Amino acid sequence: MTTEPNFTAGQEPEGKVAALIAWALFILSIPSANVLVLVGLVVSYVARGTAVGVARQHIEAQIALFWSVFWWTIAAWVGIAVSALASIILIGIPFLLLFALIWFLLSVWFTVKSVLGLINLLQDKPI
Repeated sequence: MTTEPNFTAGQEPEGKVAALIAWALFILSIPSANVLVLVGLVVSYVARGTAVGVARQHIEAQIALFWSVFWWTIAAWVGIAVSALASIILIGIPFLLLFALIWFLLSVWFTVKSVLGLINLLQDKPI
């Protein structure tokens, strides 16, 4: 299988539509409680094999963004869980609020980064 670009006039570069769909699904992470992010990740992995050029860079960036935010979200949830247990004895409430704020900011950052990625892709700019 080759990953040569399609140079037919009027055709989108190979992988661009999938990258657009994945960015759009990533943007909907907060309203969908991150369910659509998983669909976007699957779209990115499926399209990665045939994407070329700028679209390939965007797909790679989407996958990297997902996994970096995934691990930071896990860390925030561990902090929330530990703080919730500590709040039983009233010393963890400030930490519970701090880790909940960190988790919220991660979600907002992920959405903003996805919007910027979509804008760059629409302008055919690399990440």
